Amino acid sequence: MFCRIGAGKVQFISRNQQDWTGKVSSLVTLATELKVKQAILDGEVVVLDSKGISSFQALQNSFSERQTNRLVYFVFDILHLDGFDLTGAALERRKAVVKSLIDNLPTRVHRLRYSEHLLGSGAAFLRKMCRLGLEGMISKRRDAPYIPGRTGAWLKSKCRQEQEFVVGGYTRPAGSRIGFGALLLGYYQAGSKLIYAGRVGTGFNSRSLRDILSRLKSLEQKASSFATKRIPGATGAVHWVQPKLVAQIQFNNWTDDSLLRQAAFLGLRQDKPSREVKRERAV
Repeated sequence: MFCRIGAGKVQFISRNQQDWTGKVSSLVTLATELKVKQAILDGEVVVLDSKGISSFQALQNSFSERQTNRLVYFVFDILHLDGFDLTGAALERRKAVVKSLIDNLPTRVHRLRYSEHLLGSGAAFLRKMCRLGLEGMISKRRDAPYIPGRTGAWLKSKCRQEQEFVVGGYTRPAGSRIGFGALLLGYYQAGSKLIYAGRVGTGFNSRSLRDILSRLKSLEQKASSFATKRIPGATGAVHWVQPKLVAQIQFNNWTDDSLLRQAAFLGLRQDKPSREVKRERAV
C-alpha cells in the first residue's frame, strides 16, 4: 500500500491504483503526524494478533466490520520526499530516511511503524521464521534502486505454500453445513485461459460462509469460465460464477495432475484484480 502525502492531504493507494483511503481512515489521521510536506511511502497494512504476528484473517475481519483502529502500517520504503526523487538511491539509504521519519513521530502514533531488517544468512533466517510460525521472509538487495513490480532485486521465501486463486464456481453444502460446500479455484495462463486448480472447503466459519455466498450469488452465470474441459467432481450441484473474486489459499503442495492438495481458505483479496492471478513457481 502506498501512502501519498501532499497539499495537506493523505491518500492510501493499492498497488493496482485503487484508492483505499476511506477503508484505512484511522491510518490517514496518523499519517498527518509525519513531519513532511510531500512524500510517497511504500509499506504494508496488517493486523497483528496477540503474539504480534500479522493475521490475514484478522485483516479481512477488520475491513468487513469497518474497524480500522486495529490496522498497522509497516513502512519499508520511500519514493519521494519534499520534492526529491529517492527512487535512484540505494535501498539502505532510503530505509534510513524512513527510519528517521518514523522515529520523529509522537509516541502515541504507534500504528505507523518502521519495517526493520537484518543483514546476514538468508537461509538461517528463513529457518528461524518458520520455527516461529511466521509466513516467511523477503530478501532484498541492499544497494538496489526502487524498481516497481517484481524483479531479481527482491525475492519472497515462504515457510508454507500460499498464493491467490480466482474463484470460478462453488458447490452446494452437504449435511448441516450452511452457505456452500467448496469453492472451485483457478489461475490465468497465457493471458486469458482460466485453468482449474482444485477446490477448497476448509478455513471458513459461519459468517464467512454466509458473506461469501452472498457475493457468489450476485456473480452466478450459466456456463463455466474454466478453460479446462473436465472439472473433477463437477456435476449439476456446481454453480458457476464470473471469475472476479480472488481468494488467498494455503496448501500443502500440487498433485501430479496440477491440483491443490490440502487447501485451506484464508480470506478474500480485495486489492488484486483476478486477471493478474497466475500460478506461482519457485525460482
